[in-house]
Amino acid sequence: MPVTVLLVDDEPLVRAGLRAVLEAQPDIEVVGEAGDGAAVIPLVRQLRPDVVAMDVRMPLMDGIEATRVVLRTVPEPPKILVVTTFENDEYVYEALRAGADGFLLKRARPAEIVHAVRLVAEGESLLFPAAVRQLAAEYGTNKAREALKRAALTEREATVLRLMARGLTNAEIADKLVVGVETVKTHVSAVLAKLGARDRTQAVIAAYESGFVAPA
Repeated sequence: MPVTVLLVDDEPLVRAGLRAVLEAQPDIEVVGEAGDGAAVIPLVRQLRPDVVAMDVRMPLMDGIEATRVVLRTVPEPPKILVVTTFENDEYVYEALRAGADGFLLKRARPAEIVHAVRLVAEGESLLFPAAVRQLAAEYGTNKAREALKRAALTEREATVLRLMARGLTNAEIADKLVVGVETVKTHVSAVLAKLGARDRTQAVIAAYESGFVAPA
């Protein structure tokens, strides 16, 4: 089955460019488009896309609020890939905190766009540029630090979280630690459960906000 994608951006040319790039792939299908976040909810319910490529800044409802509403109201919600112009935009970080699963620059090369959609669809990896890592560290709170202490991660789980924060996939972590991918998946699941994180993105945000991982 192909990965199905809903494109959400107030610029028709951006949507057309993304559609052209994605539909050139045999394993990706663009199932719909929207020009504003306010139109996302009914389309997600109707089309059930695997991934929503979501612009951050839109006139009626921005991508941050649209992300919150999708995750709050849609059963088994799609993965949300934030698409924006500037990587150091605080709106991007707020979208990730709201529950978005990944991050993509509009100027990304076609191969990077395709790779991002596939990774986010798999729920395995995270696009977390240095600028966004810095924002996460700046948002750090004592609450985040205390939450990480209470999680009481094992030494191996802590190592896996650090590698997740570097953006490594499960397969790459397995190679790094010389263990099987299934073992890594078990550790990742344990990390998410202990941190109370919805997904890898939320776990990595917690790691940076708590100071457990420092931006490079």
